[in-house]
Amino acid sequence: MERPKVIFLDAVGTLFGVKGSVGKIYSQLALEFGVEASPEVLDQAFVQSFKASPPPIFPDTELEDIPQKEFEWWRAIAVRTFESAGIINQFADFSSFFSELYIHFGTAEPWFVYPDVVQSLSNWKHLGIELGVLSNFDSRIYSVLQALDLSHFFQSVTISTQVGAAKPHFKIFVAALEKHDCSPALAWHIGDSIVEDYQGAKAAGLRGIWINREKSH
Repeated sequence: MERPKVIFLDAVGTLFGVKGSVGKIYSQLALEFGVEASPEVLDQAFVQSFKASPPPIFPDTELEDIPQKEFEWWRAIAVRTFESAGIINQFADFSSFFSELYIHFGTAEPWFVYPDVVQSLSNWKHLGIELGVLSNFDSRIYSVLQALDLSHFFQSVTISTQVGAAKPHFKIFVAALEKHDCSPALAWHIGDSIVEDYQGAKAAGLRGIWINREKSH
C-alpha cells in the first residue's frame, strides 16, 4: 500500500468521543438549572432532533458571522430535544442554560480521546505524513483540539460550516485537499461514518477507511 501524502481524520467518533452520552451531559447541566431529566429520554430525543436537522452549512454567510449561525443551529437542536422530552417549559431561562451547554462542548470536559489516537498520530507524523482534521463539526473544533492536546498534530482543519458543504459532499474533500496541494489519489480519509466518511471519501477519489468505534456491523 503506497504511503499517502496526507491522512485526514474525522473528529467526533474518530479522534475523540463523548464521555457517557450527550443525554447524560444534557441532563447533568439541566440539573444545575433546576430541571430534572432522564439521560435516556434526552439521548433518544437528541438523536431524533440531530438527524432531522439540515446539514450545518451556511452559504452566503460572512466568515465572522458563522459562529453565530453555528450557535443558532445547535440551539434549534437543543430546543427540539427538550421539547420532545416534554420538559422545556421547566426552564426559567432556557437561553442561559443553552449558552452554558454550548460553551461546555467547546472545552475538554465532555470529551475523551480514544486510546489509539495519540500513538497513531505520532507514528504518522514521524513518517512525514501530513495530517488534517476533516469534520462536520463547528468552529469549536479549534478549542476542543487545543484542550485535548491534539492540535499540534494537524497542519489543517477543514469544517463544513466554513466550507459551505458537509460530508459526504465532495466539495469539503476538495477544500481539504487544496490546503495540502494534494491530489485525491495521494490522500486517505479515516472516519466512523460509512456514508459520510468512507463513501464520501471514495466518491471524491480519496482512499476511504472506516473505523468502527462502536464495534457495530
